[in-house]
Parts: sequence; C-alpha cells; structure tokens
Amino acid sequence: MEWLDASRDTIVWRFPRYHNEIKMGARLVVRESQVAVFVNEGTIADAFGPGTHTLHTQNLPVLSTLKGWKYGFESPFKAEVYFVNTRQFTDLKWGTQNPVIVRDPEFGMVRLRAYGAYAMRISDARRFLTELVGTDPEFRTEEVAGYLQQLIVSRLTSALATAHVSLLDMAAHQEAIGAQLTEALAEQLAPLGLRIPTVIVQNISVPPEVEQALDRRTQMGIIGDLQRYTTFQTANAIEDAARNPGAAGVGTGLGVGMLFGQQLGNQASAPAQPPPLPVTPQWYAGVGGSQQGPFDPAALAGQVGAGAITRETLVWRAGMPQWTPAADVAELAPLFAHTPPPMPR
Repeated sequence: MEWLDASRDTIVWRFPRYHNEIKMGARLVVRESQVAVFVNEGTIADAFGPGTHTLHTQNLPVLSTLKGWKYGFESPFKAEVYFVNTRQFTDLKWGTQNPVIVRDPEFGMVRLRAYGAYAMRISDARRFLTELVGTDPEFRTEEVAGYLQQLIVSRLTSALATAHVSLLDMAAHQEAIGAQLTEALAEQLAPLGLRIPTVIVQNISVPPEVEQALDRRTQMGIIGDLQRYTTFQTANAIEDAARNPGAAGVGTGLGVGMLFGQQLGNQASAPAQPPPLPVTPQWYAGVGGSQQGPFDPAALAGQVGAGAITRETLVWRAGMPQWTPAADVAELAPLFAHTPPPMPR
C-alpha cells in the first residue's frame, strides 16, 4: 500500500481496497511528507510516519485492541487507510471581497482592500481527519481554501486597526502585518490540525476615488507655488504658439495670450499697497561722560542748536562700527555748517 501524489493540491487520499480487506503481513510504504492513518469503523486507530512498514499486530496496537486480537490474528481484516499529505501547500490566494473600514491616523475613516498569498500545511493528521475530512476519499485544498480565506480576512481588520500606521506608510509595514496575521491564525487553526506558516500581504489599496484624491494631493505637492507654475506654463504655451505659423497655432496663441493678459490684468487691477514706512535712524551721543539718547534727526538737530552736542561729541547709530566725532559723520555734517569750529589755542 502506497500513494504517489500525481496532483499538487491533494491533501488526503484514501487507499482503495477490494471490500476494505487488508492482509496481515502487507507492506505499507509511507514517503516523506506523508502520514498513513488507519480508521476502523469510523474510529481513528494507528498512524505511521515515513518508512516501509510490515503490518502485524505488534505495530497495530490500537487496531488490535479495537478488533479484539489478544493473541495475534493472521486473517485479512477490514480497515480504511488514509494518506495525509503533510508537505507545505504554497501559493494559495486570499483577498477582501468587500473593503475593510479602518481609522487612519492622518486621513480619518478610510476603506481599504488587500490581497496576497499564504501557505498551509497539516500539523496533526488525526485532528484534521476528524474535524474536516470525515469520509471524503479525496480531500483537496479547494475544499478548505475558502474557509481559510475568510479567517484571514476576518483577522485582517484587527491587524490593520492595531498597526497604528498611516495609509501612506502601509506599504513599508506589509511584512509586519503578514507576521501578525500568521500569529493570530496559529491559535485558531491548531484544534483543526492545520497551520498557516506564512501569510504574505502583496498589496493594500484604497477605492479609485481616494486614489484620485491622493494623486491630486501629490501633484499639488510637486507643483508647489501654483501661481508661479501657471505663469510658467502660460509662457511656454505662448512660445510654442509663436513657433507655429498655422491658423491653429494663431488661434492657440491668441487664446493663451488672452489668458496671460487676463492674469496680468488681474494682477494690475489688484489694489495698490503703500510702501513700508521709512525707518528713522536713532542716534546716541556721549555727553559729559555718559550716553544720551536715542535722538531722532530732529531731536539731534535741536541738541546741536542748543550746544549740547558739538563737533567733537562722540555719536553712534545702528550700523556704525564704533563711536565717531559728530563732525566726521557725513550724515551730520550739515548740522554744523553754520557752527564755527573751536578757536585755535
């Protein structure tokens, strides 16, 4: 008795027998990534791992107990033998039929769709036969793929909600989300004798209208100053129209020219803004060994007229490197035009 799997999607295969009779001393061949399970009248008995086994009462202890063979029995007996494929089944697909609503930290409530692939393998052949296969003579991946896809999608919502990742950063965290799904499914599938070692998230997307809004936002970010961009595009259009002497080119040039003129007109019609008020310099003077001021130009002229500030008085304002005699500052020279210099000694 042996099973050579000719397909790539058969998980369990029941060995066909004439009247379900097996002879004592028969040879059972179990290959790598296979488990052979004996079932007697609906009750799971003994299981055999990889290798070549000669069947007798010594290596069929559970079946011998069920049959009541106390001292050995060499006659043919009836039992069912199921070969369970324990290799890893890869490239199984999953995807969301309906969008999943999550709360995005940047965009608020968004609807997401996702799809990917996963791998599956049998972790406990006995449990798998009891919980899912039953009496099916040939159990394929398609019979359990729909159930597993529903489990993955049901766990996806909580995985996305607890990721706390913005939609724009979701692609960088797809591997971590897949690992979170794998961990969440392990506990739920263990009682069924199943294990999903890998969940791959290939893509997380938003509805088309949201994609268009994101594209517009990206374009605005790339363009930057919209006014300068429009002016630049208009100037290029005028130049291209000038190079085309045809009627279409003339019409295009006129239309673009009118648009450009309208833009300039809008700019010209904008209310004129007054220039900023001039900044009045503030002067400081060293009088009697102490700093006096600040003085605006009018107040400084009054100090000069009163004789408080003379040609030799040191003065300073913002922008000057150091204190300088008032007569040596070009801006203050007119203040001393009618003031005689000191008498020579």
